[in-house]
Amino acid sequence: MFKYQGNLLVNERGKVMDINGNVDAENRNIEMHNKHGRVNQLWDLIYADEYPNEPTKGQLNKEFGLYVERDFHIVSQMDSKRYLEVIDNKKIVIKTSNG
Repeated sequence: MFKYQGNLLVNERGKVMDINGNVDAENRNIEMHNKHGRVNQLWDLIYADEYPNEPTKGQLNKEFGLYVERDFHIVSQMDSKRYLEVIDNKKIVIKTSNG
């Protein structure tokens, strides 16, 4: 389980999602790492119903920092703005948006 805290995705052990090696490249692995707050650990959440329209549903769960029952994308704050993608329910990588 993750919490969204100040542009970081933090697990129950306090580790954060990190783009491996601070390399902004297609299919780069995501790992859990100690927090250092550099750009390869920063993420934006873009709720699907907010882009490009205003949100129409959902309620903020203040404990986790996420809206209930609303689809979202997790986007790197690195220059490419790549999205997180789960491969075969085993591996997390960053990918360019396919629209």
